[in-house]
Amino acid sequence: MKFLNASAVILAFGVLSAGCVVSGKIQPTVDPATTPDFSRLWEEPIAARDLFHGPGGPELIPDAATPFTFIRSDRTGYSPGYDVRSADGMEWSVKLGPEAQAEVASSRILWALGYHQPPTYFVNRWTLRGDQAGLQPSGRFRPKLPDREVIGEWDWYENDFIDTQPFKGLVVANLMLNNWDWKTSNNKIYAIDGEHFHVVQDLGASLGKTSYPRVLSWLPMRGLGQGSRNDLEDFEEQGFIERVDGDRVEFFYRGIHGRLVDRLSRADVIWVAERMAGISDAQWDDAFRAAGYPEDQRRRYITKIKSKIAEGLALRT
Repeated sequence: MKFLNASAVILAFGVLSAGCVVSGKIQPTVDPATTPDFSRLWEEPIAARDLFHGPGGPELIPDAATPFTFIRSDRTGYSPGYDVRSADGMEWSVKLGPEAQAEVASSRILWALGYHQPPTYFVNRWTLRGDQAGLQPSGRFRPKLPDREVIGEWDWYENDFIDTQPFKGLVVANLMLNNWDWKTSNNKIYAIDGEHFHVVQDLGASLGKTSYPRVLSWLPMRGLGQGSRNDLEDFEEQGFIERVDGDRVEFFYRGIHGRLVDRLSRADVIWVAERMAGISDAQWDDAFRAAGYPEDQRRRYITKIKSKIAEGLALRT
């Protein structure tokens, strides 16, 4: 009887969560004869980027010296947060908890590689007035800018870029950062000046390690946790490349997106490793400093990432 009850619970859970189940079907959403415009996903940086201030630059830094006004609570996702308004009238999405640091650092790194990213900032201490008033813990602040609008979402398995080098490089970059939360709801399409840009945001499930709970063998759902977040020891513990067989690369990845990962080749890893190798020591430090990591943690994270870059570059021989 207990077995039947457990089965019924799993079946019901699967039905209720059908929209979150990974189908594994991979296909482009453009005519195969059409060359996709991957500039909507990625562009080659024309100069070294400011990884301390990020894509928003110093102009958008939120003023933590002035209290923010509570608008609403945000209970979606793993981390709690708020929508708030600053004294200048700007509305901000705020994420609290361990994901805040990991998201800011990972966003800076993807932006350094040429992937479109929204402005994000890490604020260590700030004050809220209205509901939940008082001194608040550190958080990730993302502005809701009037000149850009989220008009939709895009899927890892069905998109215009599935067979392009920038898309495969994006998958490799997420593996290197140990980001495992590849939900469609984290992928936004922004309309900016009449153009549409595909963005991976909400990168908080990074800089830990991936795992594969047994239940995912029967029910591979995006909503279930597949690893840790912002955990330095876990990040240092997990390897990157497990083995290489000809052009095929196997990774120390434990998660539900094996079908995407299995499509990666030596050339895809080299493509990302070469671009990461072009990030200067000062830029690496800035990316983690912007996320509030102390010096010793910054050094350890960067050392681990550089070891992965070396593994990738070694595939050239």
